[in-house]
Amino acid sequence: MNTDSITIKSGSTAGKLAILGGEPVISAAMAAMPAGPYVDDKMIESIVRTTKSGIWCRIQSPNGTVPTFEKEFARFMGTRYCVSTGAGTQALNTCVEALGIGAGDEVITSPYTDIGTISAVLFCRALPVFADLDRESFQLDPDDVEKKINENTRAIIPVHIGGQPANMERIMSIAAKHKLTVIEDACQAHLTEYQGRKLGTIGDLGCFSFQASKNIACGEGGAVIGDDETLMDKCFTVMNHGTTRSGQHAVIGAKYRMNEFEAALLLPQLETLKARHDKRNENAWYMRAKLRDFPGIGLQKLYEGTGTSAWWLFMTSYRKDKFNGAPREKFIKALSAEGVNAGSYIKYGFHKSDVIRKHISDLKVYNKFYPAERFKKYREELECPVCDIVCDEEMLTLDVPTASGKQYLDGIYDAIVKVYENRDKLNSI
Repeated sequence: MNTDSITIKSGSTAGKLAILGGEPVISAAMAAMPAGPYVDDKMIESIVRTTKSGIWCRIQSPNGTVPTFEKEFARFMGTRYCVSTGAGTQALNTCVEALGIGAGDEVITSPYTDIGTISAVLFCRALPVFADLDRESFQLDPDDVEKKINENTRAIIPVHIGGQPANMERIMSIAAKHKLTVIEDACQAHLTEYQGRKLGTIGDLGCFSFQASKNIACGEGGAVIGDDETLMDKCFTVMNHGTTRSGQHAVIGAKYRMNEFEAALLLPQLETLKARHDKRNENAWYMRAKLRDFPGIGLQKLYEGTGTSAWWLFMTSYRKDKFNGAPREKFIKALSAEGVNAGSYIKYGFHKSDVIRKHISDLKVYNKFYPAERFKKYREELECPVCDIVCDEEMLTLDVPTASGKQYLDGIYDAIVKVYENRDKLNSI
């Protein structure tokens, strides 16, 4: 492709940038997207039915919406068991607790994630250890994961960021070699497939979120899935404030129960999730085809064996050298003026968080179980240079998966072309 001039194929002309007084490529009417989480009549009917039933808590009935959802979601995902929780963070923490991971133990995970991933480890007073990213996939770099393993490492939590798979083939191999447990953070990755299996079913345990922004949502909510009956029973006990299915108070545990109203919203969505999933994939692959050879926009690397994806985010890399050195923020500003919903996602990796860099070592419990020399080395190793590049310069998200039609997707492409054709003006805005 000629990197000096790009021809717009969708009918628009480049013209003057909207941020400099030109007409935006995408009108307000064309840009209109369905607002908020998915809702249909069956979901509303389910909420009304649950309200009238008087069964509002899972312990009131073994056949309520929560236990029913657990059975159906496990079947839907292809696992034997599911334990629901009140949030994705709770699902992750339930797994860490159920595995007996605590003070003195270490868990390797990604710095490029939601704080919930990190909180799940901190709640148990274990130490979150950060491995750097693969620059093109934005997922954990397996080579760096293996470098961070020591005698105190108990588990790996790969984060399937944006809904795409981490390199699970390598991660599972590393885990087996070092006898580590793998907890998949699939909170953004509902129905994503990798080498013929759904994410969340590859590791020892898989965790999902049903927060309002997710592809299947109930406001807040989460789930753990797995095939090991003993381990999943431990997850249930932790979730159920330490009380077993038979009613015995067996361990220390938080009350992480999903309520009946959340499950009432989720159950009907299992009927529509696949069709919505397919639409997201159609949109994403259409846009990837348009952008495949576009200068300055790198497509997210997908590992071999990646199948259909949740496409919770459509992630790309912005290459400023192709845009006259203009920083990403100026590109986003110009693109937004053209009517495109673009962003940079996570501002910084959690290896830079004050909680990690300063506050952990001030807590008495951490000082009791981790020697001063471990904290000294820990702080020295809090460097993830690839993650810094991704956060500071390159990550670019586009509102592709939820597009209502090809007209809007073509508009996104035309807007990118328009900004590219005016790249010599970006540094002045």
